[in-house]
Amino acid sequence: MAEHLISEEMLDSYWENGFVVARGLLDPKDLDRWTQRLTDIVEGRVERAEGMLVMKDVMVAKGVVNPATQMEAIAKIQDYEKDPVLDSYTTHSQILDCVERFIGHDVQTIHTMLINKPPNVDGRHPLHQDLLYFPFRPADRIVASWTALERVTKENGCLVVIPGTHRGELLQHENPDWEHLNGAYFGAAGVDDIREKRIHLEMEPGDTVFFHPILVHGSGRNRTQGFRRAISAHYTALDVEWAWNIDEPLKKRKYRILRGERAGEFWSGPARREEELINPLDYLPSDLIKKN
Repeated sequence: MAEHLISEEMLDSYWENGFVVARGLLDPKDLDRWTQRLTDIVEGRVERAEGMLVMKDVMVAKGVVNPATQMEAIAKIQDYEKDPVLDSYTTHSQILDCVERFIGHDVQTIHTMLINKPPNVDGRHPLHQDLLYFPFRPADRIVASWTALERVTKENGCLVVIPGTHRGELLQHENPDWEHLNGAYFGAAGVDDIREKRIHLEMEPGDTVFFHPILVHGSGRNRTQGFRRAISAHYTALDVEWAWNIDEPLKKRKYRILRGERAGEFWSGPARREEELINPLDYLPSDLIKKN
């Protein structure tokens, strides 16, 4: 039963604070398998799955840093759904059992990512809201899972969250004035006055945080000589609506249904009425909009 993984107290904490950590949720054997798969992909021992993005850190891409190994060049893997090993995280029964506690029995996956966070680069992610990147509404029907693959600390750049911010709205985002910023790492505008309320989520391997898409969160720089690795996925209920007014590849993407009567099918839900659609560019930096 999912209740033994996410208790009523934990569920109440999620809705009060916008996040909750399930300690020791996943088995170390699973973590080792996903970490080894990362190594195999980066070092070319297995073929990259269709649609997978293996992304270099911006400091490496611009030649500011010369990585000592192939692994030290990589910031993250995105869209790993078609990799049979990494996708076993997305479909893991314990993850899905927990997800059901937040959004109900009918579940689809909309985004996947494995974060590597190597040493010797900036690698920070400014305080932001994940809803910026997703075309579905309402926000309460979306949840993220984020699992530490190894020990996550302040020193190696753990997640930081600002409790209660999930009860707000999607904010305007901008490019922070940083010398080195990875692409699409936008930061929420106007949060400086609440920055001191942030909490550092130090986690042990297998610990998993579930959080709301409007929660303001980010992560710090890895100041160690090791890596800070985590694997993550986002899920929605099936009763969400398509909320964006732009026709782009995301709208043509097939979102897999993992739980419920329609498991094994792909999402084919409704779009909002035309007058209620959102232009996602309205929340992005004006200089980016001009380029487009």
